[in-house]
Amino acid sequence: MTETPTPEQLLVTSLGEPRYDSPRSASYGFEESDRAILVANERERLDRQIAAFGAPTAFEAAGPRRKLFFDPATVTAGIVTCGGLCPGLNDVIRSIVLALHYGYGVGRVLGFRYGYAGLTPDGEPPLDLTLERVRAIHQSGGTILGSSRGAQSLDVMIDTLVERDVNILFTIGGDGTLRGADALTDRIRARGLPIAVIGIPKTIDNDLAWTRRSFGFATAVGAARNAIASAHIEALGAYNGIGLVKLMGRHAGFITAHATLSSGDVNFCLVPEIPFALHGEGGFLEALEARLAEKHHAVIAVAEGAGQSLIAPEGSAGTDASGNVRLRDIGTFLQAEITAHFRAQGTPMSLKYMDPSYLIRSLPANALDSEYCKRLGQHAVHAAMAGRTSIMIGFWNQNFTHVPLSLVTASRRNLDPHGRTWTRVLESTGQRASMTAAE
Repeated sequence: MTETPTPEQLLVTSLGEPRYDSPRSASYGFEESDRAILVANERERLDRQIAAFGAPTAFEAAGPRRKLFFDPATVTAGIVTCGGLCPGLNDVIRSIVLALHYGYGVGRVLGFRYGYAGLTPDGEPPLDLTLERVRAIHQSGGTILGSSRGAQSLDVMIDTLVERDVNILFTIGGDGTLRGADALTDRIRARGLPIAVIGIPKTIDNDLAWTRRSFGFATAVGAARNAIASAHIEALGAYNGIGLVKLMGRHAGFITAHATLSSGDVNFCLVPEIPFALHGEGGFLEALEARLAEKHHAVIAVAEGAGQSLIAPEGSAGTDASGNVRLRDIGTFLQAEITAHFRAQGTPMSLKYMDPSYLIRSLPANALDSEYCKRLGQHAVHAAMAGRTSIMIGFWNQNFTHVPLSLVTASRRNLDPHGRTWTRVLESTGQRASMTAAE
């Protein structure tokens, strides 16, 4: 992730001059010039920005505006959810509907079915998202709209929006969804259409750039901690017991690292950002041997994207409908390697393997995530009604922000191997900082 975006990269696109008075109380609105959220909050980075640009760089603050671009009486809004399931999807959908209705008096909200596929003639008819329809959806996991992966024709999707008189589209998804939203916005602009597109960050891995939190992450960490607790009990229940838990995290180890920290029972935390070797002096298996010799039990938490270079390729794994490389199963690979290693040594051990990924993805949001989802949905509505477009609602330096989609999709956020979080993981697990000895 780029350390310092330029002022140009932080510029927010608007559809035009706001002309309508907001129906909200003036005390809840503020002028755009009133607040900006600094990108940096450390003196050294601020000094570098001032030297480079003449002033610190800052995000536009999210929130209600006194003047609106859209007349609420003419608005038809659309919502689409894309990618994998994640706790909180229904909470965001409900928050958008409630904010549009109670905050601005918007009466028509369409929920497009099964991702971007719902914006094509072959897609399922959209749902009318009435207050009654969304009344209790936040109590359930998943998404009332369904989801999918894969690209669709930009012009076909725009034609669907025009045909249904949609002038605001909320896209809820991760980097692939937001790349699609960015491309869609560019095409809408080229066609000269006054349609706002607002992204809401949904990635359970918490790896989107320029937002500290994606919804669903807190729920995932809590559920992962429960799985680790079970693995710990299993490990304690056998001589040389090993509990192995595979958690989500294709490119980033945030869930695994934070579940490790919240648990306190993990002895080895393996993440995509930190390479490790299996065999040889200083490798993972040697460290596991030493742990069992001393304590006779061990708990291993591994992110799904960790150790991919160790798995012998059996032809191309291919890609999914969104273009993501299909990962090899590091969990079953480690299970087999650990078992073979100790069997070859004649060392008795008992390994229990757990993969709670889909159990976690389908959960309802916990209290922390549920509140966060509501705020994301509300800020997305405020931005759209004021005519902002091609932005994601971010959370930075404890404030909600408007982040241009082009900036979000230019990089990915990863766990810093030299950062404070990973240092705390090492202090918690007691594992060596490096397990990269040559095999």
